[in-house]
Amino acid sequence: MSDAAPPRAIPADDDAGLVQRAVAGETAAFEALYRRHVARVHGVLWRLSGMHAALAEELTQEAFLHAWQGLPGFRGDSAFSTWLHRLAVNLALMRMRTPEREETVDPDTLVLLAGGAREFCAGERAELEQAVARLPPRARAVLVLHDIEGWQHQEIGAALGIASGSCKAHLHRARGLLRALLGEPGATLHDDTGVRGDD
Repeated sequence: MSDAAPPRAIPADDDAGLVQRAVAGETAAFEALYRRHVARVHGVLWRLSGMHAALAEELTQEAFLHAWQGLPGFRGDSAFSTWLHRLAVNLALMRMRTPEREETVDPDTLVLLAGGAREFCAGERAELEQAVARLPPRARAVLVLHDIEGWQHQEIGAALGIASGSCKAHLHRARGLLRALLGEPGATLHDDTGVRGDD
C-alpha cells in the first residue's frame, strides 16, 4: 500500500470556495472552475468571433490562461463567472480591434450546430448563426452582448469604448442587417441608422 494520499475529490463547492482553493495553489479547484464555465465562455467567444471555431477555441484557451494568471488579483467584488465572462469578452474585443482578418464561417461548425437541436429547427438555427456571423464585427459584438448575453447598453458601451446611445444605434443597425440577411420581407441591407459602417 502506498503512503501517497488519494486524489482529493472536488465537492460541489460554489465558485467562491473553488477560487479560494485555486488561489492557494490547488490546480484541481481551477480545473473544476474550468469545467464549470468553459461551455458558456466558449459559446460567447464563438459568436463574437463570427462562428470561427479555431479562433473561438484559441480565445477560450487564452481567457482561461489569463484567468489563472489573474486569479490572485480577483477581489470578489463580482461573481467569478461575471469576472471570467468579462475577461473573455474583453479579449475577444481586443482581438477584433487588431487589423482585419478574413471573416469566415468554419463549415465543420455548421454541421455541429444541428447536433443538439431538434430536426425541424436545425436549419433555422444554422441560418440564424450564419447570419449573425456575417454581421460587421462591432454590430455582431453589440447584438451578441445585448440580445444573447443580456448586457446593458452602458456595459457594452464601456467595453467597446462607445457611448450608450451609439450602442443603441449599433444594436438597431445589427437587428436591421440581421433581418435583411434572413430575408425578412421589407428589410434591406441599406444602413439608414447613421452608424459608421467601417467596423
